[in-house]
Amino acid sequence: MSNLARWEPFRELVSLREAMDRLFEESFVRPGVERLAPVGAGTVAVDMYQTDDAVVVKSSIPGIKPEEIDISITGDTLTIKGETRAEEEVHEENYLRRERRYGAFCRTLTLPLPVVTAKAEAEFENGVLTLTLPKAEEVKPRTINIKAK
Repeated sequence: MSNLARWEPFRELVSLREAMDRLFEESFVRPGVERLAPVGAGTVAVDMYQTDDAVVVKSSIPGIKPEEIDISITGDTLTIKGETRAEEEVHEENYLRRERRYGAFCRTLTLPLPVVTAKAEAEFENGVLTLTLPKAEEVKPRTINIKAK
């Protein structure tokens, strides 16, 4: 006995419409919302938060030396680049499992507010890169004293 599948001509159209809706929403309705990139796709994961005085960005970049990391800020865009290299040459057929990633990586983020790039600090400890980007004076919260008469 053979199994027959019923042909539904509009099934592909529904999936095409869903794809177009997703494309429209990501491009026009919510621009600038960054999607998560899968691990191993030439990117690094980051945590970004703000304090009263600065925006702090932390990224885990194991197996790389601090001098091999390139950090740049252009306008409101932060870019972290680098390259990890394999320590030894092992032939493909000898691998039992290969999960570590080698090669170039680049991560570009939009900063949520203006920062003072001249006072930015970068620290690299135990494979964790920490960037401290001081907020520009115009976005820091200020208190106003009230004079009583």
